[in-house]
Amino acid sequence: MKNQRFIDLFAGIGGFHVAMAAAGGECVFVSEWDKFARLTYEHNFSKHSPKLFDGENKGNETPWFTGDITKVTDRLRQGDYNAVPDFEILTGGFPCQPFSQAGLKKGMDEARGTLFFDILQILKSKIGQGKPAKAYFLENVRGLLNHKSGDESTLGIIEKNLTNLGYSFNVDLVWASDFGVPQHRPRVFIYGFLAESAQKKFEKPEKVELKKTMSDIFGAPAHKEVGWTLRVGGRGSGVNDRRNWDCYIVNGEERRLGPAQGLQMQGFPDWFGFPDEVSETQSMKQLGNSVAVPAVEAYGRAIAKALNWSND
Repeated sequence: MKNQRFIDLFAGIGGFHVAMAAAGGECVFVSEWDKFARLTYEHNFSKHSPKLFDGENKGNETPWFTGDITKVTDRLRQGDYNAVPDFEILTGGFPCQPFSQAGLKKGMDEARGTLFFDILQILKSKIGQGKPAKAYFLENVRGLLNHKSGDESTLGIIEKNLTNLGYSFNVDLVWASDFGVPQHRPRVFIYGFLAESAQKKFEKPEKVELKKTMSDIFGAPAHKEVGWTLRVGGRGSGVNDRRNWDCYIVNGEERRLGPAQGLQMQGFPDWFGFPDEVSETQSMKQLGNSVAVPAVEAYGRAIAKALNWSND
């Protein structure tokens, strides 16, 4: 099968990689700046996608496993189209802090908010090269829906820039619990196609029943069937604290989530894990920043099917 390539931007630990590979895709480029997330990424994908890594020193950058995306887009602006290989789908959970309550909702006025324009630069450069991407698939927090940058809607800015490049623009609010995993995790999925025919062919994935409850994940009766959304801040709060998200009553006693439970709540496959160099604290942070794999996979398969390269 041809035309199955995707790039994984703001990759974190690779939730998009897991999901899009399951839809039949081949990851040909990764960008993630956090050194601990890079260790986890390489730990899990060095065997699945060896071409991305040099295999000599963990965490080292290679041409296709990069750190700072702005350095890559600077090269593209200078006409170095080899900075990013050709691909069909651009994916990425671009930094959500500027659009979330935790990030004070500064949006495009905050440095990380401008990283969206690095996505645009990659798409624009490939169009200029005559090898445009066929689709994009982005993820962000729910707060993006109502956020403003000055007097203008941030989502409107995103839409205007993507449609100006010739892509369609779709936005869905997606709950992870609607795709089989026991956490609510409402997230905004933004996706679009270059070809009108692919947009018309796209069919939104149907919701599925819950496949695991928190009792299944803990291996004992838990007081909640669907868990709280995994987060980064507030870890270690009491079960009755409004900031709590990792403490549950299990068999009548308080228990806290660990990485093993977090991986299941995010829907990662059994083979996925954390390397010894990554602490439990870092592991939980990485999980809080990750995507719910089954939700992304469902949309990834639908996008791939519209492009005629799905495994289905």
